[in-house]
Amino acid sequence: MSELDTTDRRILLLLDQDARMPTAMIAARLGLARGTVQSRLDKLKGAGALRLHSSRVTPAALGRPVGASVQVELDQHQIGAAVAALADIPEVLECFAPAGSTDLLLRVVARDPDDLYRVSEEIRLCPGITRTSTSLFLREVIPYRVTGLLAHAQGERALRNGPGGRA
Repeated sequence: MSELDTTDRRILLLLDQDARMPTAMIAARLGLARGTVQSRLDKLKGAGALRLHSSRVTPAALGRPVGASVQVELDQHQIGAAVAALADIPEVLECFAPAGSTDLLLRVVARDPDDLYRVSEEIRLCPGITRTSTSLFLREVIPYRVTGLLAHAQGERALRNGPGGRA
């Protein structure tokens, strides 16, 4: 995705405050035409800048209050099969390929510790996975957020353009 401009960031800041804000309201608040906002939103969605609406739903609301990270070691020749199998496990919310000795890092949820054991076993039995290590999350202390990044980007843009400059 190309760098976000000031208008994109202003739209995203409003959506970060209220993801269900109607396009017409965003346009009115920013002093833009509704069509401009809609085309920007379409561009942002097409570029992958917006998460799915389902990411607002908390796992706890779906009966999965237990969260954990699972470090996965795998046979590198079977990474495609492992990722495909992991994608079929609904409790696997995210999968990352980090640098370091861990091959994959998963964020998973479960109903309770026994269910977490079941999820961990389902992961361990995926093709190509040779070893797993699970760490239970006790509490979320900083929830997922991007507001600070958006505000910081706005400030950086203003500094680069100087006083009275335009992005």
